[in-house]
Amino acid sequence: MKTLISTISLILVLFSSQTIFAQSTRTPASAGRAEYIEVEKNVKLHVTDLGDGQPIVLIHGWPLSDEMYEYQYQYLVRKGFRVIGISLRGFGKSDKPYGKYDFDVFSDDIYSVLHQLKIENAVLGGFSMGGAVVTHYVNKYKSAHVSKLALFAAAAPSWKQRADYKYGISEEAAAGLIKQTIAAREELIEGLGDAFAAEGTKLSPAKEKWLEAINLSASPYAVTESIRSLGDLDLRPVLTNIKIPVAIFQGTKDKLISYDLAEQLHKGIKNSYIVKFEKSGHALFVEEMDKFNTELEKFARL
Repeated sequence: MKTLISTISLILVLFSSQTIFAQSTRTPASAGRAEYIEVEKNVKLHVTDLGDGQPIVLIHGWPLSDEMYEYQYQYLVRKGFRVIGISLRGFGKSDKPYGKYDFDVFSDDIYSVLHQLKIENAVLGGFSMGGAVVTHYVNKYKSAHVSKLALFAAAAPSWKQRADYKYGISEEAAAGLIKQTIAAREELIEGLGDAFAAEGTKLSPAKEKWLEAINLSASPYAVTESIRSLGDLDLRPVLTNIKIPVAIFQGTKDKLISYDLAEQLHKGIKNSYIVKFEKSGHALFVEEMDKFNTELEKFARL
């Protein structure tokens, strides 16, 4: 009996020591990067941070999140880039506090993330509303942490028509859109699927379902307040302040952001060029995914 007890005790000691040894010598599987970054007290943003090398920072459109760049992450990380997607407050997996949702706040949040991550010489890209966000950021922070700017179907320099500016959405249409976000948000988001694709085409049902799910994850309050802020934003006076290289990606068949806006950006930003996506509407990042990814890579390597 004593022999049996001694044998069992020895086995337990050996098992315990092996477990402790295995746990103490295991190399962590992660790179130690935080998935959530606090930008102010009680407000954390979700960040996708993959790969190593030249940083490319991507800001999503309205009312999407950093998840929209799934296929850009997959491509760029395997091409030797560090690719970082930031979900703005109120969207995706980021915190959704009550408060302001304007372009100063969004720019401040981006600066906080880039500063905390010690990012330098990044290519900063933004889609749709995100294009207006990154343009505002580059002007406000004088290109801090950033060496190049990429604008994808950007809702800029002014998303809304003005007395001296005939491009973009009308005042009446903008007001109607804001009203939909308050009273018929689900129907609005469902309709975005058709509007995203080029004229006469459709995204696949799977792609529509994927984008719709991302859109529905946004805070309804943030959806309304951010689009209201976009309507108030006019970046035309600050375009000449942008001195870094700028690539403007634009679908020629975009029903949400007309090609005219890309031309206005090109006209106002001295060191810029336009990449035309002849087969794309607003969803050029999936409609012509291969071209989008390779053109972004090429711009980053210039």
